[in-house]
Amino acid sequence: MRAVRFDAFGAAPYVTEVPEPVAVPGGAVIRVEATGLCRSDWHGWQGHDPDIDVLPHTPGHEFAGVVHAVGDGVTRVRVGDRVVVPFVCGCGVCDWCRSGNAQVCPQQWQPGFNGPGSYAEYVHIPNADFNAVPLPDTIPFDVAASLGCRFATSYRGVVDVGQVQAGEQVAVFGCGGVGLAAIMIAASRSAHVIAVDIDPQALALARAAGAAHTIDARDGDAAERIRELAPGGVHLSVDAIGSIDTANASVRSLRIQGRHVQIGLLPPAVVGDRATVPMHTVISRELRVMGSHGMAASAYPRMLADIASGLLDPARFIARTIDLDAAPAALMAMSDHTQPGVTIIVP
Repeated sequence: MRAVRFDAFGAAPYVTEVPEPVAVPGGAVIRVEATGLCRSDWHGWQGHDPDIDVLPHTPGHEFAGVVHAVGDGVTRVRVGDRVVVPFVCGCGVCDWCRSGNAQVCPQQWQPGFNGPGSYAEYVHIPNADFNAVPLPDTIPFDVAASLGCRFATSYRGVVDVGQVQAGEQVAVFGCGGVGLAAIMIAASRSAHVIAVDIDPQALALARAAGAAHTIDARDGDAAERIRELAPGGVHLSVDAIGSIDTANASVRSLRIQGRHVQIGLLPPAVVGDRATVPMHTVISRELRVMGSHGMAASAYPRMLADIASGLLDPARFIARTIDLDAAPAALMAMSDHTQPGVTIIVP
């Protein structure tokens, strides 16, 4: 089969022929119909994720497709099923998985990090009965792939972790795939959303996604400008970028007893030992600072139902579709600039 690989961190990725994966007991091989280009893949390619310890490596963790083969012991998932897979695959048996929190499973396996990913024609997943989510016929593969670690993570981060309420003021820092999803999801819950970015095109997409106000972070202190629009600060802030500056500004934009949700990834290799949150502000305002890491397979049906009903429309965020041959250049281009909207790769 054809797949994207890189031989060393930061070295140019390329498309090549590799052996097709074989379904092991409990696992399944998925024919990839669509996969998302994500900044987390860029971090992996740059060597920022210690889970990638075998090279050459195939990236990719946001995907949907058709079950191609199943291993011994798989009973629920069948060949020919349309499925979408969360980027965190749980073990299915630990206390966290049993309680519906597979996204923090201590034995989790992530495609494109712990093993070969979905920038390929086929990808293998473990514990298929637990991790493969049936995909309704009404939801196209490209839309399902765009959910990946962006929309699904934002859904859980805003709805379950951030516990957004109707009428609340919400600030979202970063209007890429994660941020746009957070904006749409918060707005669908009748929250008043303020979006922050440095790209005019991204801010235009934010308004289309439901943001009531947009702020260009190049024009002064974004946190102070948010507090002008929302006197006293916002109820909920979301850092959808993952940088020292955005995490800091997100916390400073909060009202007393406000809630900050960190969704954007701050890898240890990037952050080092530098503080990212102004803890004196956390203490004095009695703020809640929370992380949100993906969404368990068991929670997907609720999100898929919101999409199928029309309450949420992630298809609006798909900006471009490319083939596998264009994927290496698209991944490398993220070193210079992340284009607004979601890029989908169709192997």
